[in-house]
Amino acid sequence: MKGRDLLSVNDLNPEELNQILRTALSFKRDGTPQVLAGKTIAMLFEKASLRTKVSFEVGMQQLGGSAIFLSQAEVGLGQREPVQDIARVLSRYVSAIVVRTYSHRALEDLAEAADIPVVNALSDDEHPCQALADLLTIREKKGGLQGVRIAFVGDGNNVSASLALAAGLAGMRFAIASPEGYWLPPAVLDAARNWANKTGGEIRACVAPEDAVKDADVVYTDVWTSMGQESTRRQRMEAFTGYQVDKELMGLARQDAVFMHDLPAHRGEETADDVIEGPQSVVFDQAENRLHAQKALLALIMGDFPQL
Repeated sequence: MKGRDLLSVNDLNPEELNQILRTALSFKRDGTPQVLAGKTIAMLFEKASLRTKVSFEVGMQQLGGSAIFLSQAEVGLGQREPVQDIARVLSRYVSAIVVRTYSHRALEDLAEAADIPVVNALSDDEHPCQALADLLTIREKKGGLQGVRIAFVGDGNNVSASLALAAGLAGMRFAIASPEGYWLPPAVLDAARNWANKTGGEIRACVAPEDAVKDADVVYTDVWTSMGQESTRRQRMEAFTGYQVDKELMGLARQDAVFMHDLPAHRGEETADDVIEGPQSVVFDQAENRLHAQKALLALIMGDFPQL
């Protein structure tokens, strides 16, 4: 994987996904080798962040390297200067670029012009680093991924898109329940189903939350209104009425099911407080695993790290 970009979960194959997860588990269990000593990443962020910023900076420090944070005001991605020029300049300074942006197209343009790996730390289309942390968490809690039933309740957004693709790669049984008009893009469902057909998984889309959650091993939700969608908040609140993950909905899942959320959460909207704070919730283990999954990814694309 050395020198590779990660713009989409679909950039990986099943073995590469497993390689990242095995490496992450090794780092978490045995400690992090300083395989990126002397290397630096540039972090270009148009969107505010807590988990992404801290986990990448701490991760690089634990790997022996360093990180430089660059806000939109400092860089002006595609505004102060062309994206391609930013990519060529940073390629002379750093070892990789981590980007948290709105436009997935800008991310692709950056990767095309850069001579170094580019990692999608969130775009409007996908959130692959979150999906890696999600599967790492599920693997820890359920002992594996093949055949695990995961239900996503909510918007067909960047988080659910990456999760669907990752589930297909891992041979999981993924179901998403979304109201009409908020479904996953057909191209994402097709790509996830193509992987699932090869790995023995299943990808299913429905409208009723109860249909997705019944007998699930994992119940996952996300905010109904993401950053950049504030103008549609009222419309979204109406559309997602009945999609809150509460105790009654969780009761349809398996008795040992876990609850997941990528955070930040809008308690009282997409999730009830007694669910996210309840005994089935693993959201803070999930948040921690952003650190370990991203360390593994960085080590594999930037360092001379042996395959585990």
